[in-house]
Amino acid sequence: MTAEKDAVATVAGLMALAARTAPKAKGQDEIIITVLSAAQKKKVAKAMEEFGTKNGVGFFLRDAGNVAASDACIVIGARGRVFVGINCGACGYPSCAAFAKAAGAVKKQTTPFAGPNCAVRMADLGIAVGSAAKTAQIHNVDNRVMYSAGSIAMALGFLGKDCTAAYAIPLSASGKSIYFDRPSPK
Repeated sequence: MTAEKDAVATVAGLMALAARTAPKAKGQDEIIITVLSAAQKKKVAKAMEEFGTKNGVGFFLRDAGNVAASDACIVIGARGRVFVGINCGACGYPSCAAFAKAAGAVKKQTTPFAGPNCAVRMADLGIAVGSAAKTAQIHNVDNRVMYSAGSIAMALGFLGKDCTAAYAIPLSASGKSIYFDRPSPK
């Protein structure tokens, strides 16, 4: 490994720390974090290619190339079906009890993310992802927040069975960011 690659691995750990310590509603931590191994990263990139080809989703193909070329990848998800208990209605249901009933009635996931999700938990997820990306930026590691890679990592089970939404942040240390000037998806 080069000094740069070692530094990227260290920053991935600091990003996990930033996501873990990011503010969360009522101080309840329902965030799930993993730094993918090289083998897991490869599996995610391959599954993204397969999904993009099968479903005609060009940006999955483009993003798969980025994940494969990245030096590391962190994935941050949330247990979105664990409600906060404040009956805010942001999830679209009149109460947390109604939300829990609707979430319990879901039989099979047919979309990349498993809804319904507590809107407050999704806000917690966004704050955690933002904190992690900020940490990468502070340490000059090129990165890109990716719904595509997060949803595939979640589908592959890398975040456990309770994860309902996830975003990946691949990381790269090179002379020019691999995440910009990317070809447009077809």
